[in-house]
Amino acid sequence: QVQLVESGGGLVQAGGSLRLSCAASGRTFSTYSAGWFRQAPGKSREFVAFTSASGGNTNYADSVKGRFTISRDNAKNMVYLQMNSLKPEDTAVYYCAGHLVGQYYSPMAFRSWGQGTQVTVSS
Repeated sequence: QVQLVESGGGLVQAGGSLRLSCAASGRTFSTYSAGWFRQAPGKSREFVAFTSASGGNTNYADSVKGRFTISRDNAKNMVYLQMNSLKPEDTAVYYCAGHLVGQYYSPMAFRSWGQGTQVTVSS
């Protein structure tokens, strides 16, 4: 099983940008698909972005399409989420997920999770 650690969260004004990073342990990370999810207070965890093991296939939630970009560097065991044009509704704890065993848009489909990083967007 892969271990994941997120970083890069913080407080930003609406319209600003942040880049989240997810550091993975384990030599087999390059064989795992990965995703980003988020959870706002009082809401369930929701899908944000997905990348295949090679990075050649990506998918996004409609709410972030065109603003967020997921990428990965398998040589460094890293997954990134570049977030631009941030909105107050993007405020949430963001989680990195790895080791896909089901549908990429479902939180239940990933076996490994990081501890989360808080993103707060002020209006």
